[in-house]
Amino acid sequence: MGNTSVYLTSLEGIEADPEPAWFRGIRPDSQGRIGNGTGSVIVIADRGNGTVDAFYFYFYAFNKGGRVLGLEFGDHIGDWEHNMIRFVNGTPDAIWYSQHASGQAFTYAAVEKKDKRPYVYSARGTHANYAIAGKHDHTIPGFNLPAGFLMDYTGRGVLWDPLLNVYTYNYDKATAAFKAVNSKDPVAWLDFNGRWGDDQPPNEPSIFGEAKNVAGPNGPKFKGLDRELVCPSKPCFVLPFRIFSEDATS
Repeated sequence: MGNTSVYLTSLEGIEADPEPAWFRGIRPDSQGRIGNGTGSVIVIADRGNGTVDAFYFYFYAFNKGGRVLGLEFGDHIGDWEHNMIRFVNGTPDAIWYSQHASGQAFTYAAVEKKDKRPYVYSARGTHANYAIAGKHDHTIPGFNLPAGFLMDYTGRGVLWDPLLNVYTYNYDKATAAFKAVNSKDPVAWLDFNGRWGDDQPPNEPSIFGEAKNVAGPNGPKFKGLDRELVCPSKPCFVLPFRIFSEDATS
């Protein structure tokens, strides 16, 4: 889980009022580029025997939590989400979509694509990754239901092409070491063991262990880079289909 005593702490703090402009990140341009910033990371892990996992990590400045019964939970500064595409003998075979503490896996053939590249729908505020647009209840981790208590919302918003602003690395699972593919991208930051964002404010009120403002997450090295399955944990169901919502073309 990484170090829980070191946090990359913002100057303003999560309770800043008015809300700092950087909370909203950088809006991609018409080409899908986020200016001169670098908001994504590719990590390539060769598992041997023709199997290669390509992790696509996305960093967001602020996570806006969801609402339950009129109460908001899970706001935090700093947010890492990811997809992982598993290649077998050079052919994409399956893809993982991270969603909060869990996610979903699909065969590569099942997901929606632009040419050969899959679409990923990032949920409003929480940035959980989904294979379809629409409404998503995540009360039960790993499921994608159209209604429930813990709702995410996705749609065909602004397209972000993470490959246009990216650092790319090879990962050696035997030594847990990273190496920049172009020998230029910075590497040391990947070994940071702390949290990417402020700690939970002291005396933050909570209900059933859930609070409005919580601590930032760990970075890419703690996201199961050496996973055996497409999913980071068991059980792992790789779905051969996706269910379209009524909002899929909106």
